[in-house]
Amino acid sequence: MNGLAGKVALCTGSGRAGGLGFGILDRLGQEGCKLVVTDLPTALAVEEGSSFSALQGKGYDVIQIACDVSSEVDVVACLDQVVAHFGQIDIVVNNAAIGHIMKPLLELETHDWLNVIGVNLTGAFLFTREAGKRMQAGSCIINVASQAAKTGFRQMAPYVSSKHGLIGLTRTSAIDLAPKQIRVNAVCPNHVTTDMGRQQSEYFSQLRGMTPEEYRKGIAERVPLGRVGRPSDTAAAVAFLASDDAAFITGEAMNVSGGEEMH
Repeated sequence: MNGLAGKVALCTGSGRAGGLGFGILDRLGQEGCKLVVTDLPTALAVEEGSSFSALQGKGYDVIQIACDVSSEVDVVACLDQVVAHFGQIDIVVNNAAIGHIMKPLLELETHDWLNVIGVNLTGAFLFTREAGKRMQAGSCIINVASQAAKTGFRQMAPYVSSKHGLIGLTRTSAIDLAPKQIRVNAVCPNHVTTDMGRQQSEYFSQLRGMTPEEYRKGIAERVPLGRVGRPSDTAAAVAFLASDDAAFITGEAMNVSGGEEMH
């Protein structure tokens, strides 16, 4: 990818190796970016499966910063630390999300709704606004949305609503930040078997009286390209959208679904 070497890239919700955030930072590190791991303190404190340790072990220039994305104070402090350490912030990937709250609509508690919206949508808004204040021309923000940003799924009202909202945030931010030559795009993966994806597949397989393996096999059979998504698929799309190769692309919501989602 052109133009990524030396850029400073931050990805929220990236504390655990093997997750989507780790995959995104790993790919951006391969392209020569300096990396910022951000996640809740509890996620960063894990010794086994630490994203920070794994990225360090690959030789990348990486720091980690504890941050609750739903806290304005935390977001401001996080970005100030990044700029103080690296002197700039060029790429922000809003990946942090709550996806494990799955209940019938009539059984949802208000706090369930508020928690999901607070992380998935308000967190992305706060990072977009604060990063936009600190970014220079040529920088970009990429929101990790979902197939659920375009299609409804039963018993996932907070998640689906937050991801639909994230597309709206992407489009309006792209317009508002265009005068600064800051691009904003989104990627929309379908099922990826990370920890979150595994929780979702276990829940929905139980609803259908299936094993998780049978459920994931059913997903693969629905996908024209014949398999479920991998973190590397989404990471490649993020790297492209962050690169100079995508310099004239903004306000888009790119499907990364093997053809399962086509609008």
